[in-house]
Amino acid sequence: MSDPLVLIPARLAATRLPNKPLADIAGEPMIVHVWRRAVEAGIGPVAVATDAPEIAEAVTRAGGRAVMTRADHPSGSDRIFEAVEKLDPEGRHDVVVNVQGDLPTVDPAAIATSISPLSDSQVDLATLVAVIAREEEKTNPNVVKMVGTPVSPGRFRALYFTRATAPYGDGPLYHHIGLYAYRRTALRRFVGLQPSPLEQREKLEQLRALEADMRIDAVVVDDVPLGVDTPHDLERAREIIAARRTA
Repeated sequence: MSDPLVLIPARLAATRLPNKPLADIAGEPMIVHVWRRAVEAGIGPVAVATDAPEIAEAVTRAGGRAVMTRADHPSGSDRIFEAVEKLDPEGRHDVVVNVQGDLPTVDPAAIATSISPLSDSQVDLATLVAVIAREEEKTNPNVVKMVGTPVSPGRFRALYFTRATAPYGDGPLYHHIGLYAYRRTALRRFVGLQPSPLEQREKLEQLRALEADMRIDAVVVDDVPLGVDTPHDLERAREIIAARRTA
């Protein structure tokens, strides 16, 4: 693999927490915290892909790089595809890592780990999962589960993703973390596909890839980064980052 390109899609149009990429955490916008974690991963250049000048300004003011994209993208995958084509039209980077812009506590080591399955030429996309430890999360439809078959210690080939409690029976359940490493050719193919039946039913974009016979492998990491979707999540993120700075 050549050096991966790490892209962070970010937009202001969030319904539950308006303007959340610019929400203050320890004196900096949330999107800047995510950008810093991605840089600390040390796997390649990092840029924020956005349609909002305010987000681009916040990132560049912190010393980062931002690329402006169209406002009408239906998903973050479409946004990062436009961004990578703008940033690297020559195709030097054959891996694109998509880090969600609302993960200010994400572990840089987890970002770095996400690309490891792509050393296998059979793998189109790679992602992350963590063992579900809390009982209430096993039945929570907002906690997406990965159903997979082991291919090596700590790594699975994903067979399905679901909001249901699955698989049935004894054994661990795995919480899917929405961070993806795409082979660039796979990203191009993915954004060219129409939304699939199971994707629309489960409201899970990654099912489009599986229904198109694309291979997704998942690496197990120790914990799930906090996704900030509500004011309560934002307060938790502030507490976590403040505790890290005083540790």
